[in-house]
Amino acid sequence: MLDESLLDDPDALARTDRRDLLRGAAEAGARVRTAVRHAAEAGIAELKPDGRPRAVLIAGPGMAATAVAELLGTLAGASCPVTRLTPQGVAPASGALRWELPGWAGPVDLLLIATPDGSEPGLDLLIEQSYRRGSTVAAVAPADSPLAGWVSGTHGLFVPMATAPYEPEEPIAASAPGVLWALLTPLLALLDRTGLLSAPPEALQKVADRLDRVAERCGPAIAAYGNPAKTLAADLADALPVIWTEGTSAGPAGRRFTAALAELAGRPALTAELPEALAAHSVLLAGALAAGADPDDFFRDRVEEAQALHARVVLLRDRPIGGISAAPAARELALTHDTAISELEPEEGGELETLAELIAITDFAAVYLALASRA
Repeated sequence: MLDESLLDDPDALARTDRRDLLRGAAEAGARVRTAVRHAAEAGIAELKPDGRPRAVLIAGPGMAATAVAELLGTLAGASCPVTRLTPQGVAPASGALRWELPGWAGPVDLLLIATPDGSEPGLDLLIEQSYRRGSTVAAVAPADSPLAGWVSGTHGLFVPMATAPYEPEEPIAASAPGVLWALLTPLLALLDRTGLLSAPPEALQKVADRLDRVAERCGPAIAAYGNPAKTLAADLADALPVIWTEGTSAGPAGRRFTAALAELAGRPALTAELPEALAAHSVLLAGALAAGADPDDFFRDRVEEAQALHARVVLLRDRPIGGISAAPAARELALTHDTAISELEPEEGGELETLAELIAITDFAAVYLALASRA
């Protein structure tokens, strides 16, 4: 059960937040600025690439690398294939994972490594393999991690991850707010220099500013009735989130929200992109998870019963391609099956800014849901 009273008690939230998740969400903008500075100090701004890479390969553990790969692939579009190298192993532990380059990888390809840990033994073998093949390697990880030495030893580019002094020494949750931007920002700056996407310093500054504005709107001191993240967390208190996305940037944001709900709040969720979501989830909304799917007497006493789990649609929208929107059909399908719907749509701005806003609001919502559910 969600303790909604906790959402409007900043002091209680602070006491419950032993992992400093809210602080990490509030400092996302500052994390971007620090990461931009680290990228500049590493020499990214002075790079003069010979040309675009044929392909970009991304390696790293867990949802951090998955989210980075998805976002870079979305922003790069059709200009270059961006592929995440999925690790093999017997367990999701640093010593039990192994990454392999595809057989075609060679000197015209770029390997990016993104990890909030940097001690995974399998990554040193991947870097060595890349060096033998002639692939360029760039990595973002904590400054004092073994990965820094592995990359430097093969003449690769290493950028220290933007961390905060209060963060624990043990590895940080991959979906923790702030981790994504600390890993993603230097890689955005790097791919901007290669011409694969547009992320100049002024665009990254706008991203940081947008993240700051979201933190002002969604912070713990802002009451739930005027706080979109707290409102969304309360909406999802006893629901199965069915996340529908529309627009290029909304897809990765929705999948990251799903991962954050699972890793931070321990909540399952489903996600799909419109318009395909309408067919993929229509039977689900018509089944036992629909809000109206209670065949028993509506007026019976339910005080001693556990509350039934019902679906709730969360519609994340960015600007749809061509201005054609499936949102009206999505609303109609949800309401036809008595399914409540929550909607988030970013303010106008560049693609990076709107993406940042969707991610930031849903990050805050996942944190509030995690904290208020464990009170």
